This record gives sequence, C-alpha cells and structure tokens, in this order.
Amino acid sequence: MRKGTELKDDPIYQERLAQGLISSDTSPVSLTGQQLTRARGSVVVFLLAAVLVVVLGLFPSLRPTYTAASGGQESVEQLDMAPAIMIMMFAAAGINMLLFRASAAETIKTSIMSAGMVALISIAGLGWLGSSFFEGNKQLIVGSISGVIQQHSWVFALGLFVLSILLASQAATVVTLMPVALGLGLGAPTLIAMFPAVNGYFFLPTYATMLAAISFDQTGTTRIGKYVLNHSFMLPGMVATISSVSIGFLLAKLVF
Repeated sequence: MRKGTELKDDPIYQERLAQGLISSDTSPVSLTGQQLTRARGSVVVFLLAAVLVVVLGLFPSLRPTYTAASGGQESVEQLDMAPAIMIMMFAAAGINMLLFRASAAETIKTSIMSAGMVALISIAGLGWLGSSFFEGNKQLIVGSISGVIQQHSWVFALGLFVLSILLASQAATVVTLMPVALGLGLGAPTLIAMFPAVNGYFFLPTYATMLAAISFDQTGTTRIGKYVLNHSFMLPGMVATISSVSIGFLLAKLVF
C-alpha cells in the first residue's frame, strides 16, 4: 500500500509547479455542442476498433487471406494479427479525422505521440543490439553457463532475466532460451516456475509503456532517476519478479 511521497512533499513536483511547467488545477475540461459530439464519436470509433481487434484474435477464420508468390510457387496466406491491428487502428484514426475532425497536426504535438516515437526508436535499437549480441555469442554464453545450470537450476532464471533486458521481449526470450533449458534437462515445473523472469525489460527504462507512462505523468513523480536505474519501475518490478519466481519454485516443489 506504500504509494510514495505525497505531491505536496515531492520536491520535483513542487519545482515543476513553481516553474509553471504544470498546473495544480485538475478540474475537467467541459465540452459542449459539436465538440462534445465529436469527442463521443471518436471514442465510439476507437472502442469499436478495439472490439474488432479482439474478435479477429478470438476467431482467426475472420481474418482475410491472400495469395503470396515465392520461388515461382503460389500459396494462400492469412493476415497475421500484428498487421490486422495496424490496419484497424489506422482505419479508426482515418475515420476520426474525416468524420470527427481530429487534427493530424495537433496529434503529432501530443505527449502520447512523442512518447510513442521515443519508445519506437528505443525498443527497436535495444532489441536489435541485444539480439545481435546474443546470437553472435550464443555458443560461448550457453556453453559457459550450462554446467552451472545443471547443478543449480535457479541460475537459469537469471539468464532469462538478463536476456529479456537485452531483447526487450518476453516472446523472444522464451523462444531463444527455453529450448536450451529443455536441452539441458530442466523439467517443465522448473521452467514454469522461472517463467516470470522473462519480464526483465523493466530493468532499463527504455521500454515503450514505461516511456509512455513517464511522458503522460505531468506531475513528474513517474520518472527516470539521476543514475538511470533508480527509476520509478525498479522497486515494484524487482519485488514482483523475485516473489513470483520464488513462489513458483515453492509451488513446483509442493505440487510435483
């Protein structure tokens, strides 16, 4: 339940307030007439797009198919979820601009847009760097820790955690290291117990949602610290990861 310092006692918030960077007035903006109609319409369009994305995920047969040619042979492919999400959201944005006069010029000036662009560059760069480093040194890394893992299986959780930091992706970490663990003879209960360790991308404050949260919080209380690693997500992230893996190992011993 510890939520941190109250805003009245937070020096960074008070400094931003004194500099006029933020306003202490939190009263909602009142919309009337056409502004209210456009706002409601935009929200409805966005929610419908989100519902359609969920439906396409639950029922893959609804996604369209297309013919792809490769090596002189044609094959029927189905639209993947990632492009489907992009298409739906771009379509929703277009409808909002055409019907409800959403401004493209104003959109790129918002904190959401700037946070998204920073996150895109950070995620892409760090992900490529981490993946290239691991793949280039895979044999050395796996070979040097395989003996230790076979004697102390919990060490593999550290490997998952570190690689997830480098790759900034849970899925990529699982695909890369879980087959290695199976090859080393680690059992399914142990791997399930260690699965929360793939969430280590919070360790460096470069992940998309983290940067977005920092940008959205105008109070300045969600922030990256002076030493980079002392950011707002470090303590809750470490507590959640360590406790989840520990509880997972305990349950694995009790159940299996």
